[in-house]
Amino acid sequence: MESNIRNFCIIAHIDHGKSTLADRLLELTGTISKRDMRNQILDKMDLEREKGITIKLAPVRMQYKGYQLNLIDTPGHVDFSYEVSKSLEACEGAILVVDATQGIQAQTLANVYLAINADLKIIPVLNKIDLSGIDIKARTEQIVNLLGCKAGEIIKISAKTGEGVEKLLDCLINQIPPPKIDLKNPTRALIFDSYYDDYRGVILYVRLFEGKILKNDQILIIGSKAQGICLETGFLTMELNPQAEISSGEIGYIVTNFKSTSEAKVGDSVTLLNNPATNPLSGFKDVQPFVYAGFFPSSNEQFNSLKKAINKLSLSDSAISYSLENSPILGFGVRIGFLGLLHMDIVKERLEREYGLDLIVTNPSTDYLIRYTSGEVVNIKSAYELKDSTLISEIGERWIKGEIVTPKEYVGEILNLIISKRGLQKNISYINDQALISFNAPLANILIDFYDQLKSITAGFGSFNYEIDDYRVENLVKVDFYIANQKIDSLSIIVHKNEASKVGRETVSKLKEIIPRQNFKVSLQAAIDGKFIAREDISAYRKDVTSGLYGGDVSRKKKVLAKQKKGKARLKNIGGIDLPPSVFTVMIKRN
Repeated sequence: MESNIRNFCIIAHIDHGKSTLADRLLELTGTISKRDMRNQILDKMDLEREKGITIKLAPVRMQYKGYQLNLIDTPGHVDFSYEVSKSLEACEGAILVVDATQGIQAQTLANVYLAINADLKIIPVLNKIDLSGIDIKARTEQIVNLLGCKAGEIIKISAKTGEGVEKLLDCLINQIPPPKIDLKNPTRALIFDSYYDDYRGVILYVRLFEGKILKNDQILIIGSKAQGICLETGFLTMELNPQAEISSGEIGYIVTNFKSTSEAKVGDSVTLLNNPATNPLSGFKDVQPFVYAGFFPSSNEQFNSLKKAINKLSLSDSAISYSLENSPILGFGVRIGFLGLLHMDIVKERLEREYGLDLIVTNPSTDYLIRYTSGEVVNIKSAYELKDSTLISEIGERWIKGEIVTPKEYVGEILNLIISKRGLQKNISYINDQALISFNAPLANILIDFYDQLKSITAGFGSFNYEIDDYRVENLVKVDFYIANQKIDSLSIIVHKNEASKVGRETVSKLKEIIPRQNFKVSLQAAIDGKFIAREDISAYRKDVTSGLYGGDVSRKKKVLAKQKKGKARLKNIGGIDLPPSVFTVMIKRN
């Protein structure tokens, strides 16, 4: 019966116990036996278990006291906020998990806003109450002030031990409303996730809002206009469970004959080809990457393998965009666009682990809008695409809207950090002993080391969340770097003119630490439009060629040293430098 369906998701900041709570729910509902139970069972990738985070969301159906409970375990990182928002729209309720040791964090706030916008019933949960030294009263007050609920409505649990989880299950049944059923209107289903299976094609995770979908139905993706066939439909426990149909109110899967997830993206709507709905479900947007990095194989023999691997990954991850590029130093490679630095790390790890590639990854950057004096506007993904500066009218860079949640005693230092990144502080509000700082800042300045510096300043208690804002025109310049008088395009960056000298000095100083000494002196230089603004030299190895000379006239030694000097000069002209891979991520390590 439809009245016995409960669709809900778990939302939380990273490491607040979301996956552990999902484990307990599966165990208590008998969805998985204790014999088959292991930690983070819904996190199927090795990377997820190693990093202790959820990367790929996982839906699962449970049965409890005659009710059908459909859980969506969502990622907790800001890079995947769009997927989280679509998962929330597939549900009627959300469990908001707050770590009793850490309290409300930035991503907690972001997820609450998403849940409120989706008009969900929010069940607040305080997790990790089994740990000693926690202030449950203070954490309870934080949640009360955030949600406006009563202290008695907050369920206190330990997802690790299972304490309080049965009470939570009863609250799910009693508080989350059943889905509204509509079988009369044309079929519409929301795609909240999709992936590519090597043997079966693209599999869609969907929530049916209207109508029903049967096996062998011809389907239409409203946004992309792609047409296909429903080869199989059903629901998910720990595996795909086929059934004849999925109907309004249910969460399930559809096996299609699509060849790429780009034909059926997250947030798009599915309808039936023979009786199509005219309007898609609201909220769909084509998610665009905004962080770019060059991926090069350490050996050019692996270039074709890299191309095939990226193409295969992009079948499952429609957020990835890529184009081929060629570097005079690194050879042939691929420039890939990501949703953020975590997304980039995940893709890099998967390429190396699953496809056996040895990769060199260049400094991550964002894109820029270039307006030329001719009136032409171009979007560039890398600094080396910026050519003649005399033809440029203006450069626009991406900015973000950021939020930091921190204990209030660190507010002053955080404001200094924001200012150092050319950020503009907008507002400060307080939730008990926690401060919420809103600000705007250039994305390029936030990408590299902002999060690490924030954690250092706040002793690990500060958290950060952001969303992409618009482009802003700034006084930006391109800084090029030369190693042994050779320009290395892969190291070029775009920075604000006021920061250029400082960044140039820091970078060549760091390069001096990374590049090994040679048998000849190596110059490291930073330049703007051919004008050098910083320099360091790596001194040559000194071999004492006169050590075998004993006694005699001093001219004998001078003659041998002059011969050595000529040899070093000749070597400098013809010798090459073998650059270590760490050179190309020097911006990440510059602080």
